[in-house]
Amino acid sequence: MVGVTSIEASVEFRPRRVRWVAGFLAVGVVVLFTVLSFGLHGSTGDTMGRFQRGDQGAMIGLGVLIGLGILAFTRPRVAADADGVRVRNVIGGYELPWSAVRAVRFDRNSPWASLEMLDDDTVPVHALQAADKQYALEGVRALRALHSAATS
Repeated sequence: MVGVTSIEASVEFRPRRVRWVAGFLAVGVVVLFTVLSFGLHGSTGDTMGRFQRGDQGAMIGLGVLIGLGILAFTRPRVAADADGVRVRNVIGGYELPWSAVRAVRFDRNSPWASLEMLDDDTVPVHALQAADKQYALEGVRALRALHSAATS
């Protein structure tokens, strides 16, 4: 259980379920493309060309690239301490002082938590996802406690 205590002044959270799903899916895609590459041999159709070893290698390489793209979904992370919060999402990231954050939100039916900013903007926190249930709630509570301590 991760929480904020008087001893622990910083927290870090990463999504759990999406990391497992993305990992298995990435491995599955690489295996699938590798198996499919072994089927690339012989003629391409109306004797226009023939598959070569390089075509098989390219198919495996394409599977690896797609697998790496899937693994990008394991990138989200949120880290916070008494000074501020650092959010890293699938694309992009933010480093924010607590003084710029109005509230830490996790609305009902929302796929992930978000930070409501003083300028009425919102910053999604992909590291705290609804799919992670209790773990995400603990993360939101920890961020709220740090925010409350820093702004009071």
